[in-house]
Amino acid sequence: MTDKPATRRKFLKTGAATAATGITAATMPSIVVAADPIVLKVQAAWGGGIFLEFAQDYVDRVNKMSGGSLKIDLLGVGAVVKTAEMQTAVHKGVLDGAHLVTAYWYSKSPVASLFGTGPCFGWSANELMGWIQYGGGRELYNELMHDRLKLDLVGFFSGPMPAQPLGWFKEEIKGSDQMKGLKYRTVGLAADVLQEMGMSVVQLPGGEIQPALKSGLIDAAEFNNPTSDKDFGMQDVSKYYHLASYHQSQECFEIIYNKTLFDKLPAEHQAILEYASEAASSDMAWKAMERYSQDLVTLKKDHGVNVFRTPDSVMQEQLKAWDVVIERISNDDEFFAKVVASQKDWAQRHGAYALNNAPDYRGAYEHYFGKL
Repeated sequence: MTDKPATRRKFLKTGAATAATGITAATMPSIVVAADPIVLKVQAAWGGGIFLEFAQDYVDRVNKMSGGSLKIDLLGVGAVVKTAEMQTAVHKGVLDGAHLVTAYWYSKSPVASLFGTGPCFGWSANELMGWIQYGGGRELYNELMHDRLKLDLVGFFSGPMPAQPLGWFKEEIKGSDQMKGLKYRTVGLAADVLQEMGMSVVQLPGGEIQPALKSGLIDAAEFNNPTSDKDFGMQDVSKYYHLASYHQSQECFEIIYNKTLFDKLPAEHQAILEYASEAASSDMAWKAMERYSQDLVTLKKDHGVNVFRTPDSVMQEQLKAWDVVIERISNDDEFFAKVVASQKDWAQRHGAYALNNAPDYRGAYEHYFGKL
């Protein structure tokens, strides 16, 4: 009689535990991890520095979000093909994908430059991406890729870049007359604009800029930002650095994949490749704030670089040159004109809100920290 209560309690305890285990086993989903992940070979247009880091940040997000079922193998510049051949290589399936900017395939169509190195209509790179995502830009991009250039590609945009500096010169630039005749490095439609201003433009990949300036092959140059410029060693060949310019005031990365391959991927992998570009885009914008500002301080304090803001008169001359270039190309290319019209419509509507809504940030800065 004395053992019965204990036996009953033991049964209830062990029985309940067994029943719970059985229920858990019955209701837990079966998790299957693919033994062999899908591996995509993606070449970057960057040999090192912060741009390759930005590309790797995107890759890391894809690899982590997929849980091991999808993996990007990131290849450095020139690993399979030259930078100018990357888009064609992805189209043909030689590469699965590429991380680059649209200016690098500008030779196929001047419209390419409108998605990264186009005219400034009072907007930034982040607002350019707003037009791409929601203002009709993506549809025009796909029309260019698929209907006009017949390319087997799908692309995503990521990483709004701050306006690119006018760059590095042998002296302080106080007026556009000083720029006439100078051999200058830039890319995309910016080359047309600066040629219109009287410069002799040379298009060189990033790694060749500093040696060209050092040897005298070029007189002045820009690449993109203080961090990349410092890493290239521009401070060793010039001490005159001009921030602010309209020649490339809004640009972002383009991430492309072979469309036939992309369409065969599971829907969740397609979503990861797309939405990882958006996640990496935000992270890049924040990281750039930290790194670019820190490296500008380093250039000034540790390397004796004289930093100037490009005179407004020079930037006004740039806008006039843009007007000439836009009209000339639009007269020869109706699709170019169509894309420009779409951009202007969106920039005018959005700008009326954004510019009127923005407070005087410079005034607030100088209130607390003094004149720049």
